[in-house]
Amino acid sequence: MSSSEGAGAKAAKNGMGDLESMISESASSELVCLKLAKILNVRRSEVALLRVEKGSLRFVFPVELRSAGVLPLSGSAVAARTAATRTPLLSNSFMRVKHVSLFEAVRLSGSGEESTMEEQMPIQKIMSVPVAADDKVTGVVQVSRKGLDVKLAGADFTGEDLKQLERAAEILARMPFMQEGAEL
Repeated sequence: MSSSEGAGAKAAKNGMGDLESMISESASSELVCLKLAKILNVRRSEVALLRVEKGSLRFVFPVELRSAGVLPLSGSAVAARTAATRTPLLSNSFMRVKHVSLFEAVRLSGSGEESTMEEQMPIQKIMSVPVAADDKVTGVVQVSRKGLDVKLAGADFTGEDLKQLERAAEILARMPFMQEGAEL
């Protein structure tokens, strides 16, 4: 392992500790997802967190998608398949996969450093992981890289990135806002 890889792994470990401490602080889903974006080196508009509610998945983050409707757990959306199969997904060629792109076009507010064009770029690469507590899937967390093409979207996700997201999902499962019926 090179020294830069070691530094990256250490930073990620520290980031997970920060994420863990947010449970007792009753941090908002927005703050938690912004921390997750920082840990995984993606933009705010590249993180999605969904919670199981009445047999569907409802967006917790980004906030702008909370009112955009729900995804049926029995549907073909990547998040629904992740929840139903309890299987993580890592795809660095996501544009080749048939998927629902409706949510990619939703305009996000308060993104500061991002331009609207960057927000509304298609997802090129994605990681999708079930969020589970007590052997029950309570939601799904997804991290993506967006861009006009796969090269412009940034670095490929790695197996280590997926492991980090799985560790984050274990922490997210204990967040108060991930409990069905909890106020958002």
